[in-house]
Formats: sequence, structure tokens, C-alpha cells
Amino acid sequence: MTQVTLVRHIRARPATVFDLLSTADGLTSWWGPDDLPLLSAEADVRVGGCFRVRFRRFDGGEHECVGEFLEIVPPERLVMSWQWFDGGEPEERGRVSRVELHVRPDGAGTEVMLIHAGLSNAESRISHEGGWNGALDKYCRRWAAREAHHGGDER
Repeated sequence: MTQVTLVRHIRARPATVFDLLSTADGLTSWWGPDDLPLLSAEADVRVGGCFRVRFRRFDGGEHECVGEFLEIVPPERLVMSWQWFDGGEPEERGRVSRVELHVRPDGAGTEVMLIHAGLSNAESRISHEGGWNGALDKYCRRWAAREAHHGGDER
């Protein structure tokens, strides 16, 4: 088993960052690879609640992932199961992995750490790392635009 670990820094308070990570509107605004269109997204963000996200691939096909929220500890941690329902990495089909989002104060802002654990091999890790990097980059751009619009009052 292998995992992806990625870190980003956001110029906002942890509680504010956590809100965008832990609401249905927030999650669905940044999930999915940066360069692929999000087609649909649903999230019932509560322990035992489920999510479903569908996005287009480069070849015109579609990916869809599903999972359950396992742990929600505001404003510190969000943990969910992850499974490819349609598309995704072939070796991951039928398997359930785990995604954790950790939020902690960091100087003038917040550190967000994403861990996707339980992936089957290095090829799957590389593929998921690319997708999560794109999603986190999209998330960071949202914050930059929000900060510019609000004049930095999110801190």
C-alpha cells in the first residue's frame, strides 16, 4: 500500500479554511483535477454522510468517485473513504482507500495537509497525486480570489 501526502498554505484562519473543506458547496467547488471539468457533485457532510463527484477525463470519458465521511473534527480534520465508482485507476476499482484533510494554524495563515492512503501501487499514487495537486491548486486559487475580493479580511 502507498499514499499521497500534499501540503498547501492558505492566508486565512483555520476555521475559515475548514468551512470551505467541510461544506457541500465548499467541497464541490474545488474537488476534481484542475484541468478537467466537474460534471456533478454531491456531499452530505456529516459522519456517515456520503459524497459523489463526477468529472470529465482528457479522452472525453468520465470518472466518478464516491465515499463516506468517517470523521469530522472542526476545525482540524476531515476523514473520508474513497472509492472509484466509474473510471479512475483500474487497479483501484472495487477497493476503498482513505482521504484525510488536516488543518492547522501556520504563522500568518493555515496549513492544509491532504493524505490519500491505502492506494494499491506507485502508478496509482502518481495518478492520484496529479489529481489532488490540481484540486488543491484550484482550492488555493479560490482563496487568492476571495482574499482579493474581501481585502484580506478572512484572517
